[in-house]
This record gives sequence, structure tokens and C-alpha cells, in this order.
Amino acid sequence: MTNLTLKQLRYFEALVRHGHFGRAAEGCAISQPALSMQIKALEEELGAELFERDKRQLRLTSFGEALSRRTNDILRAVDELEEFARTSRNGLTGRLRIGVIPTVAPYLLPGLIGELSRLYVGLDIHVRETLTPKLVQELKEGRLDMAIVALPVSEPSLTEIALFTESFVLVRPRVDEGKPVPNPDALREMRLLLLEEGHCFRDQALSFCKSQAQPVQPRDLLDASSLSTLVQMVDAGLGVTLIPEMAVPVETRSASVSVARFENPQPSRTIGMVWRKTSPLAKQFSEISQAVRLSAGA
Repeated sequence: MTNLTLKQLRYFEALVRHGHFGRAAEGCAISQPALSMQIKALEEELGAELFERDKRQLRLTSFGEALSRRTNDILRAVDELEEFARTSRNGLTGRLRIGVIPTVAPYLLPGLIGELSRLYVGLDIHVRETLTPKLVQELKEGRLDMAIVALPVSEPSLTEIALFTESFVLVRPRVDEGKPVPNPDALREMRLLLLEEGHCFRDQALSFCKSQAQPVQPRDLLDASSLSTLVQMVDAGLGVTLIPEMAVPVETRSASVSVARFENPQPSRTIGMVWRKTSPLAKQFSEISQAVRLSAGA
């Protein structure tokens, strides 16, 4: 087997990820016929078909599934080798792929990107904003270098480092300003506005309100896809919500709402950084963690 190339493996990984020849070719910046030829050449070199093809769906064969797992490991190791060589020569330069959860990204990234650009000349920052499970998966697959998420992640292959802890605050209509701040029991009786399923912040907010005797019922909740929408729903008189402290200056500046703190122990979350334990950039990530704390005012 002398003609197997890393380029073919990268095309194969892209096709597995996109599940579509056209989108994979676009992601690899080549034509669809060229991608098809490379995949065909890879199959001929390996002596086995990698995909079941029909007009509606592209599915991996059992051999293709096994190869996909090994390909991810190979490409991740090659990327880490390139990173090791690059940082050994020049320090932290070139592409840095950062993942951030949606309840952190809008409030932390503007200051953080400016700080990183100042500290590391020549750094090419790529940001991916999505939910924690997707960030963890993309980290494990080598498609991200590090991520900023709510801890704990508890993934054995990843290193976690806590950055700062922030409280949640209550956002309610302006007419309620000055009223007593509800405790968890009282909050369960109110119409609680939360982020939709999949956001870790939703689970954290619910954990503050939950009670074995009186759990929060799904019919009592209204869901939104962003903190901005939640605050605007409060402004419209639809209920109350919890948001992280870092979001207050941005999300409440144009809304007629009141912000109040809960009594101790206040609901809170810990924000941290995660990266692969095998990453050669571990030392640099520890340095970057200080920039994140500075950007967050921690």
C-alpha cells in the first residue's frame, strides 16, 4: 500500500462529516468530480468500498466506519505534530480554532480576541460557537484546538482548567423592581423563561429551581434560543428569567426590565477551558487562560 495519502484521508474525513459530495468538496475547496476521484482511488488502494451510495443517502460501510475511527486518530496526530513543530519554531502563531458556548461567546469574545491578537502577533483566530456536546465532539476529533465551556465536562481525554465563577441574576419586568427577590420555592410558582433543550445553562437554571416535592413542570416553561430573546420576552411581560452576570450589560441595556440578585447561596456556574490531553499547545493554553480571565474581569 504505497499510494495512500494524507490528502485522501482528509477528503474521506470531510465526506464522512458532511455526508454529501457537494458540501464536502466545497469544504475542501476542490471540485466534486475531483473529490469523487480521490475517494474512488482510496477505495481501490484499500481494496474495499467505503460508502453505500444511492440517490438519497450516503452511508458508510462497516469497513468505512472502522476506517473513519482510525482516520480521525491519524489526522489528529498529524495536526498535533504540525502544531508542535510550529510552536517550537515561532511560539503561538498561525491558526487557533476556539470553540465557545453561546451563553459566553457574545460577552467574552470581543475583549478576548483583541487581547489574544495583542499578545500573539500573527495568530489567526477561528471561532466556533455551538453547544457543549458538539464542542466536545469536535475537540476529540481534532477539529477544534480548545474550547471555553461551563464545567465540569468530565471527558477523560480532555484537560479542564477553571477560569472564573459567575452568579446568575433574576430578570423580571421593570414594574417588579423593588419587590422581594423570590426564593427557589417562589420561583417555581412563576412563569419561568429558559433557553431551549440542549443548552447547559438551561439545566443549571433548572437545578436551582428544582425540588423533589415540587419539580418545575414543562408546561410552565417558555423556551428561547438566546439570552437576548429571553430578556425581550421578560420585557414583553411573558414571565421572568435567569441570565449569567456577564450578560447583564449587553442584554438589559435596551430592555425595560429589572435585575436582582438572589440571596446566598446564589445560583452560579464555573466557566473553564478544555483541550485534548495530547495537545502540544498545553503550555500555551495555560497562558491563554490568563487572557480569558482578564477579558472576563475575573
